[in-house]
Amino acid sequence: MAAHDRIVRAADELRRGGLVAFPTETVYGLGANAGSDDAIARLFEAKRRPRFNPLIVHVSDRRQAEALVLFDDRARALADRFWPGPLSLVLPRRQGAPVSHLAGAGLDSLAVRVPAHPVALALIEAARIPVAAPSANPSGGLSPTSAHHVVEGLGARVDFLLDGGPCRVGVESTVVDLTAARAALLRPGGIDLEALEKTLGPLAPASGADARPRAPGRLASHYAPSLPLRLAATGVGPDEALLSFGSHRLRGFAAERNLSPGGDLREAAANLFAALRALDRPDHAGIAAMPVPEIGLGRAIMDRLRRAAAARPLADPRREG
Repeated sequence: MAAHDRIVRAADELRRGGLVAFPTETVYGLGANAGSDDAIARLFEAKRRPRFNPLIVHVSDRRQAEALVLFDDRARALADRFWPGPLSLVLPRRQGAPVSHLAGAGLDSLAVRVPAHPVALALIEAARIPVAAPSANPSGGLSPTSAHHVVEGLGARVDFLLDGGPCRVGVESTVVDLTAARAALLRPGGIDLEALEKTLGPLAPASGADARPRAPGRLASHYAPSLPLRLAATGVGPDEALLSFGSHRLRGFAAERNLSPGGDLREAAANLFAALRALDRPDHAGIAAMPVPEIGLGRAIMDRLRRAAAARPLADPRREG
């Protein structure tokens, strides 16, 4: 089937209430019609995602976003600078916005973004609806950066899959909360803090986790492999796999994936989830992760690793059915 025909078929599936996995520049998303309660309920069920955890609504341009949320000067400045791109803005929900309250977890705000991927934009434009799209994986697990990862994690729960190759950025979007007088960084991601602060000035820092989050990626345990993950590793056991960064002299590990032998943070971010998947094998006792400098994209990488290493909920959705 030709690429255009696949986009048209995927758009039809979304309008009918189906679930469509599609690539973005960050990770693969699992899309549903943001205006349909039934479609959003199916999405939560497919991911086994807690319903208090809101979704990001993907749109094709700022005009479509402004039909859903109330923009202020800060939001306009960020959208003009970073959209399309890996930046999600949490803004007050517009009265009468055609978005399911389930997608926004019943909050008075919505997270919106314009993805910078030709397949994602073509899909949203063809569907002519806002598309709610968390990462296309079981809730709490490793995010997918290839179509193969989607199939591996969700299989037949996806009604249609658009394969756009590997994701360029490799970590989720940065999320900025603009619902208060001072902008706050809720989740580090593909746009680094330094770039944001050149536009907005100092942002309030994100807290470690939220019991009832205003944006996704705020739960204490998230982005996690099946194996236990050990942070700040300066040594490694013979039964451990090593997630390394840059040059090092560690030896004696069971397996290794180096995020970037040359110490490039963009390369490291793009490789993060695929590397963790490769190391997440039952013949390893755990994964030891070397530290990554917390500058630029390093903040997003370390945020994901800390949440991946956090204590798991007793009812871990990745271990169900």
